[in-house]
Amino acid sequence: MVWLRSSHACSMGSDPIEWTHCSPADEAIVFGTLRAGDVDECVRRAKNAFPAWAARSFEQRWECLCACREALENGREALAQLITQETGKPIFEARLEMGAVIAKFDFTHADGVRYILEEAITDGPHAAQTRWRARGTAAVIAPFNFPIHLGHGATIAHLLAGNTVVFKPSPLASHVGLAYAEMMQANLPGDVFQSVLGWGEVGRALCLHADVRSVCFTGSIPVGRSLAQALAPDYSKSLALELGGKNSLIVCEDADIPLAARATADGLCLTAGQRCNATARVLVHARVEAGFLRELEHELARYTPGNPSLETTALGPLISSASRVRYQELLATTPGEPIFAGSEVARLATGEAGFYVTPAVLRAGDVAALDASAFALRESFVPILVVETFDRHDEAVARHEAWDFGLSASIFTASDENFHRLGDRLHVGNLYKNLPTTFSPSTLPFGGWGRSGNGHPGSRGFIRFCCEEQAVQRRS
Repeated sequence: MVWLRSSHACSMGSDPIEWTHCSPADEAIVFGTLRAGDVDECVRRAKNAFPAWAARSFEQRWECLCACREALENGREALAQLITQETGKPIFEARLEMGAVIAKFDFTHADGVRYILEEAITDGPHAAQTRWRARGTAAVIAPFNFPIHLGHGATIAHLLAGNTVVFKPSPLASHVGLAYAEMMQANLPGDVFQSVLGWGEVGRALCLHADVRSVCFTGSIPVGRSLAQALAPDYSKSLALELGGKNSLIVCEDADIPLAARATADGLCLTAGQRCNATARVLVHARVEAGFLRELEHELARYTPGNPSLETTALGPLISSASRVRYQELLATTPGEPIFAGSEVARLATGEAGFYVTPAVLRAGDVAALDASAFALRESFVPILVVETFDRHDEAVARHEAWDFGLSASIFTASDENFHRLGDRLHVGNLYKNLPTTFSPSTLPFGGWGRSGNGHPGSRGFIRFCCEEQAVQRRS
């Protein structure tokens, strides 16, 4: 059981909304009671802190963030353990997440130097420059699957740009969020970084607050669409949406089949399929389907459900009982023939009763029925994969484009010509050759097209969306 101080989070007054939740890895472990926060109070504090923070130089703000980096570096193992305990993410993945969190500082600093420092303009009629001004208070809504990393990238970009931040972690990872917030706040001026807890109504109130000038939301398509519609009248507010995907891995006839199978298994099973860039479908050339499936069966053997705290576990539990129900419903309703039948695992061999399932692979049947199914129309966030075959590259492109998502796609081929012939026609923000759909390093931008988001990158370059450009000219 993990208990954390929460005095640094804005709390409500009378009759607060409270909740508890259990460990997804062992339902017998119940985490401490959490209390929904006061959005108005958090935003008020952050707004009042903004002028002094924005007035600091880029270098002074960076100095504060370096102190935050040191604190997170010192606490990285404790935070990784807490991620595993609260979300069920295997410990090896949680440690990788913390490594990405630490690395994000230097990437963001490099982006700041590249994009938002003042630039002299020498080819105009007067002495001039362009400069970037901080917007004000930013709302950052973080998901449970990367409870620190995804919100952290937006947070430090906003802070370095001169904005103040109100951070809302997922209610399913609030203890992790509070621990992260405590380390950040200890190394920043008072009220520059606020945290607020709660469920959807709290997040919506934060995003729609009139004094919030930027919103970074990672979550579902229905919520993202609702936010975009509600914020449309306030068109000066910056909105960055990362809304998930139904990502395809395309296996050409000349592909390295063992490599493609391994990437498919990884993309399907990492974080128990609870990644926005998880592999949801494979489009495989008919001539190599049989060999691909044989290799995939071998690779999936690496993903046996286990206690996520163990170093050897590759497949942890789903986050909640609701996710397990969604897994069962999708297995029952997705058109197709089971190739590798998935199932719920009621209890591990060691006795833990958590939200464990096994990966499932289906061979597509009626394409029209599949395209109209819940599996095709929404992000599933469970380890279920559909396999389709194609004979011509045009068929693979058409089938990929039939699903109106645009986050990630991977093409496995030995030929650069094949890669470009296919890839140049795919509507995705992240396109890879011979790599898993989940391989999205912080060295690159990361953003979705179509239903997957509004294209604002959540990694490299995000700092551009934290500021407003100002043109300055002077007559001598």
